[in-house]
Amino acid sequence: MTKKIILLSMAASVSLFAQSELEELKALLAQQIKTTQALQKRVEDLEKKQTHVAAETTEKEQHVVQKEKKQATVKRKEPKLAKTEPSAEEEAYGETDDTVSLQQNTQTFDQKSFLPDIALILDGSAVGRSVDNSTYETQSIPGFSSYDPDGETEIPFNKNRGFNFNYAELALHSTVGPYFDADAIFHLHPDEFEIEEAYITSRSLPNGLRAKLGKFRSEFGRINAIHQHAWKFTSQPLVYEALLGPEGINDAGAQLQWVLPTDTYMMLGLEAMQGSNDISFGDTEKNNLYIGYLKSSIDVGDTSTLLGGLSIAHGKNEEGLDTDIYGADLTLKTALDSYSSLTWQSELLYRDKDTETGNEKQAGYYTQLVYQYDQNWAGGIRYDSLFKNIDEQPEDLDRYTAMLEYKPFEFTKFRLQYTYDDSKAFGIEQQRRNVSEILLGFTIEAGAHGAHAF
Repeated sequence: MTKKIILLSMAASVSLFAQSELEELKALLAQQIKTTQALQKRVEDLEKKQTHVAAETTEKEQHVVQKEKKQATVKRKEPKLAKTEPSAEEEAYGETDDTVSLQQNTQTFDQKSFLPDIALILDGSAVGRSVDNSTYETQSIPGFSSYDPDGETEIPFNKNRGFNFNYAELALHSTVGPYFDADAIFHLHPDEFEIEEAYITSRSLPNGLRAKLGKFRSEFGRINAIHQHAWKFTSQPLVYEALLGPEGINDAGAQLQWVLPTDTYMMLGLEAMQGSNDISFGDTEKNNLYIGYLKSSIDVGDTSTLLGGLSIAHGKNEEGLDTDIYGADLTLKTALDSYSSLTWQSELLYRDKDTETGNEKQAGYYTQLVYQYDQNWAGGIRYDSLFKNIDEQPEDLDRYTAMLEYKPFEFTKFRLQYTYDDSKAFGIEQQRRNVSEILLGFTIEAGAHGAHAF
């Protein structure tokens, strides 16, 4: 009996204890439910507040986004976005739509994103030459040019025996809205500041069209548009020096190019320029120079590419008479491996020039072979010839050049070049004299600089 009483007492105690624990759990759960409801209410209040704030800024944010999308239109080369100039009223209050939006989103304005691409190029040389400086400055090419003792012979690069700092080039590039790119290239010589090029280029013309307006190097021929630091040889081809002078065709004007909708690349170009080149043109009473060209390229097998071009330039010379220059160029590049290649390039120019004393027909060409051994080393040879001249003038005007190039880095270049030149005469009497020259040049490129054509 006693045992039954004990067992019943224990059962009752367990039941009471379980009931007490259950009540405690129920109370705890009720407390958690209240806490959860309070948190849900806070979340709802915060969402309403955030929605209200977002509604106030949505319109301006969408305006900025649309503006950035327009400025990010795809170009052949991805540029940085150009900064839009603020209005006078915005400047007075010290803020624009862009800065207001950035302030509301607590973001810092990044000025660097709106700067143009900037490149700096330095070029210099050490020269050894078989004639002294005073004699070298009296040079001319018989039948093509003459020495004027009252004028100054234009020798822009590697003029002196000894050391030369040829120029510092500053290049700027920027996107101007969705429709144009702007480029400016300045040459800083030791004694002058020169605007080499300054132009705008279209970004979104239809049907493969592209337009350019400003001062620029014409794309007549193969190398006229290429700057000196990107030439395969340090010296300018002899036929360009004789027919177009050291500056080539670089003038104010307009250009229109059309890439034809064909499987094979073909590009047709037309240019109208002022015609200030006084070697072959020079009548600048009005714009007088018109240029046309057709350029094409095809793949030859899996490793070779062939480029060809035909060009014509028609204008008025300083006597007000017609000058026509015809050009044909051919380039073959064969890739030997990832960093090794062989490039053969040739170009022919022919000039038909009317003068008060008659008609002058002159011509010349160059042919060169460059072997790119690897990323660092390259070597090449070139032969130049002026094979057609006016009456009673020599036709054995030629030049031989060999070069060895070392590039320790992609944008650093050292070049050793030897030249034997049989094309020059010196002084008022134009006495022929052979010139031997050895040159060690350096070129440094820094900043955002676009790739050059091969």
